[in-house]
Order: sequence, then C-alpha cells, then structure tokens
Amino acid sequence: MFQIGKFTFEKYLIKDHASMRMLYRNISVNELEELMHFGKIIEDYPNDFPFPSILIFKMVNLRPLHAVIAFSAEDKMAIIVTLYEPDLLHFEPDFKTRKKL
Repeated sequence: MFQIGKFTFEKYLIKDHASMRMLYRNISVNELEELMHFGKIIEDYPNDFPFPSILIFKMVNLRPLHAVIAFSAEDKMAIIVTLYEPDLLHFEPDFKTRKKL
C-alpha cells in the first residue's frame, strides 16, 4: 500500500515513456519506489485528464529525482507518467522550484 498526499493506491503502472526514461537514465524500480514512498509533492495538477496528477521530488542515492504520477481512484492505481532528474536550466538549486523563464 502506498500513500502520496491524499492519494492511496495498492498498485502502480509504469507507462512506456517512464519505463524508457528509467532505462535511459539508469533509474531502478527500487529508486522509483523510494521516491514514491518518501517523495514530497512539489506541484499538483488536479485538473489533468484523464486523471489528476502530481509532481514529486526526492534526493535518491545522492541525485535529485522527479516523477509525474497520475492517480486512478477507481482502480486504486498510480500511473507513473514520467521520471527524470531535474536540471538547473529549469529548476532552482533546490530542484523543487521551477525557474521563471
């Protein structure tokens, strides 16, 4: 069982895009699960379609990680949309705050 903010879910699905990003960026399933268990919500997208989603952040194994996760309440499932290391071009040094471009 996972809990992220107001979302509780029993299972998760890694979308193809996120799976490719994980392989390309050498991010393991264990790192993803640590991010889901202990990450902090830094952006909330309640009106995303077809499901509300969030952006979470955590330092995992000394590197910053972000994941965009959508939630299907009906299926009690999280959907991992994408997973990446934020960069300083788009985020402040805290890796939580987007730069104003």
